Amino acid sequence: MQGGHGNAGWKRHRWSSVIRYGWVIGKTGFTPVNKSYQLAINVGDLSLSLERFLEEGHAKQTGNKIEINLTLMGYTKLLGDGNVKQPLRVIVAESSERAAEKISKAGGELVLPEPHKTAEASKEG
Repeated sequence: MQGGHGNAGWKRHRWSSVIRYGWVIGKTGFTPVNKSYQLAINVGDLSLSLERFLEEGHAKQTGNKIEINLTLMGYTKLLGDGNVKQPLRVIVAESSERAAEKISKAGGELVLPEPHKTAEASKEG
């Protein structure tokens, strides 16, 4: 006796082999080939970790502002949760509107990369 054909018994009498070998039951769907990940940080977390970034050399004091290059640290986006009390100069690839507003209210600035010019735009200009 086999105990069924195919995947029969996976949730009953073959359960011990599912646990033992780590089989995944019922996993369906499409797995994308090119996964895109964004590593984001909130404005509040940025201000809390400011001392650590200065000690590790990821940030530097320039005048009355602290300059932080988040792209060199691996972050791709700055989000607006939290508060900023010091003027910061933040270099990052993307930012939410709320984060940009909070940084500018604190007297800082947000530096985003310039968008790439297309061939048609350069011919027109």
